Amino acid sequence: MFDRRLVQHFDWVLLALALVLEAIGILTLYSAVNASAHVADLTCPVYLKQTYWFGMGIAAMVAMFLFNYKWLHRWGGAAYAFSVGLLLAVAFAGKEVSGSQRWLVVGSLSFQPSEIVKIAVVIVLARYFSDCCSEEGFTLKSLWKPLVWTLVPFILIARQPDLGTGLVVLLIAGSMTLFVKIERRSMICLTGAGVLVCSVAWFFLKEYQKQRISAFWNPETDPLGAGYHVIQSKIAVGSGMVLGKGFLKGTQNALSFLPEQHTDFIFSVLAEEWGFLGSAMVVTLYLLLIIWGLSIAIRSKEPFGTILAVGITSMVFWQAIINVGMALGLLPVVGVTLPLISYGGSSLVATMLGIGILMNISMRRFMFKD
Repeated sequence: MFDRRLVQHFDWVLLALALVLEAIGILTLYSAVNASAHVADLTCPVYLKQTYWFGMGIAAMVAMFLFNYKWLHRWGGAAYAFSVGLLLAVAFAGKEVSGSQRWLVVGSLSFQPSEIVKIAVVIVLARYFSDCCSEEGFTLKSLWKPLVWTLVPFILIARQPDLGTGLVVLLIAGSMTLFVKIERRSMICLTGAGVLVCSVAWFFLKEYQKQRISAFWNPETDPLGAGYHVIQSKIAVGSGMVLGKGFLKGTQNALSFLPEQHTDFIFSVLAEEWGFLGSAMVVTLYLLLIIWGLSIAIRSKEPFGTILAVGITSMVFWQAIINVGMALGLLPVVGVTLPLISYGGSSLVATMLGIGILMNISMRRFMFKD
């Protein structure tokens, strides 16, 4: 029997924040691919594709809040195994584009399993942490399972190569682990091991990845090569000044100086056209979304929902902070999309799945006692 309290507790605020950010995304994407044409082309494939993906994202979001999220606790292991299986399929039969093998093709549909696996990692970690949490905190001995569940998809994603998405998986897992508390000695050991692994990992990076990281410190040393993306992005952001140049009037974008303007550097397009005020508004919307996600975690009355909400919120947080940091030249270019705004069907659907899970937790908090 349908419980009317689900409607009374429907999270309209979260829905509104997601829809506003997606509307801004489609509008900016429209400008990113049409500014040079002077006359907007409504048949632009990229623009329409994102709209179709948005429809699928809405369907995924609705599907996520129709059932009790506690089912995710039961089926989290299966979801994780399935998503890792998809990553293995990419390794053997994935579609290769520009030297990266990241996509699976099913009929006329191609998608990136690495985006979906982020949700699966959040669910499986939330299940483990909620079942095994203690006041003393997790020790190294009790963290080996979460470590394996995180490193397996990270390695598979990094070898595609997609270092940015792999790093997001690590950051999500790290955020969730810190939230559930780690025993002090274990924390020191993990920090030392992390520093050591990061130092050794440098020798396993592709040459272009090393160049991007080196160019982050001083992009002017290679302005037409590794430093080109960052330099052009900073010019676009700075030229927007306070109020911006206006919709479809961004010159860096229109003259094709801005690379990857509809994916990794969509924020640069937005900043050039809408200036500091428009950029600040978008950052504020993300801040509100993250604060609201954390408030859902706090208001959840059982540990699985709380940790699950923290994981989903950290996913949005890290992607937004890395993408905006890349556009402003504050972080190395690692190819991370801006949630709900950058072009990319897999990223959009995965984010909407996460929003749907957050709504699910928010709607059903009345079912559990304080």
